Amino acid sequence: MTRIGLVWAQAHGGVIGAAGGMPWHVPEDLAHFRALTTGAPVVMGRRTWESFPDRFRPLPGRRNLVVTRDEAWAAPGAERAASLDDAFALAAQARPDTIWVIGGGQLYRAAIEQADVLEVTELDLDVDGDTTAPGTDGWRVVASDPDAGWHLSRTGIRYRFLRYER
Repeated sequence: MTRIGLVWAQAHGGVIGAAGGMPWHVPEDLAHFRALTTGAPVVMGRRTWESFPDRFRPLPGRRNLVVTRDEAWAAPGAERAASLDDAFALAAQARPDTIWVIGGGQLYRAAIEQADVLEVTELDLDVDGDTTAPGTDGWRVVASDPDAGWHLSRTGIRYRFLRYER
């Protein structure tokens, strides 16, 4: 059975984005994201797609499904889906172990009720932002870092990885 997972990094206050991007750089989180999602379909909103630098579009080694109501939208390496449910149906055709929702905030809120797992990187960081993660009420932490604690990024930001399930 295919699971639906949501993956994001958040600073204090649940901030996940600012002005169409992430207001931090944590290479260890990007490596974690790549390890989780490579080989699986990823579902994102159009603004999330557009927030990636050209050299990362499409995300390599993943089926890139972009949810947009714009029927004329097209981009090399991406498949357009008219809705989140359409994206899930397209992704499920290949029977992957997990379909990953990778942003943004609006899509996370729409998908969280269907999700089986949340992979959250917590950042010990205060930043201003205009996009926040959905809450994790009703979810429980089932796994964390193998070292079960905070790590220090080479960029100086403290972080930890948490896995939530219902």
